[in-house]
Amino acid sequence: MFPSMKKDLHPTDYRLVVFMDEAAGFSFLTKSTAPTTETIKWEDGKEYPLIKIHISSASHPFFTGEEKIIDTEGRVDRFAARMKKAKEHQEMLVKKAAAKKPTPKKKADTTKEAQPKESDKAA
Repeated sequence: MFPSMKKDLHPTDYRLVVFMDEAAGFSFLTKSTAPTTETIKWEDGKEYPLIKIHISSASHPFFTGEEKIIDTEGRVDRFAARMKKAKEHQEMLVKKAAAKKPTPKKKADTTKEAQPKESDKAA
C-alpha cells in the first residue's frame, strides 16, 4: 500500500557533540552527525567533538528580546562602505552636471519666411 522507504538514506553515525555559541559564551551537548576535527572537554569530564556556531537561542534576538547586529564576517561594514561610496559618487555626478549647465540656445528667427534666392527664381 505505501511505498517502501529507501535503504541507507539516513545517517547512522550519530554521536554526542558540543555546540558552542561563541558570541554568547553558551554551549550545549546534543547528538549530531556534523563533521568536525575540534574537540572540547565537557562538564562531565569527557571529551566531545566541538562545533562552533554564530547564533543560538542564547544570542538570537527572537529568544533574547534584544535586537543586536551579529556580524562575524564584516558584511555590515562592507555594506555601509558601499553605500557611502555610492552616495559620494551620486553627489559628484550632481556637482558635475551643475557645472556643465548647457548654455541657452538662440531661438531661430521664425518671423522671416523662407524666401527663394534670386538664383532659384530664374530657374
